[in-house]
Amino acid sequence: MTTAREVMTSQAEVARREMSIQEAAAKMAELDVGALPICNADGRLEGMITDRDVALKVVAAGRDPQSTTVGEISQEAEVVTIGADDSLGDALRTMKKHAVRRLPVIDGQKLVGMVSQADIAKNMPKEATGDLVEAISAAP
Repeated sequence: MTTAREVMTSQAEVARREMSIQEAAAKMAELDVGALPICNADGRLEGMITDRDVALKVVAAGRDPQSTTVGEISQEAEVVTIGADDSLGDALRTMKKHAVRRLPVIDGQKLVGMVSQADIAKNMPKEATGDLVEAISAAP
């Protein structure tokens, strides 16, 4: 059984609540990623910020990305995660159920990595990847 830990991107870069949106967006651009997990100083996962959040909640709303912080626009809802030792099948089911392209991987309460749609595509049968893409695309 392949686990999330085996295919995840470890040592994922993170955003902090006090970071400006401009800093977070620059970090996403530098890393060529569409989302960053938000963690506190102890590495505990507190949320996610996406490029969509930046576009809709800051740019489209006319807010200043240099003075608006990640904490001001991040969602308070619980983040969908996967355990580090959970199977890749569990990760796939979770991603499909919640229509997400990325899953923070946690060990206890700490973020240890990220599993992406690309990780699924590289490590699962083509049919499973197709089902995931279809589920994400069909989500409202």
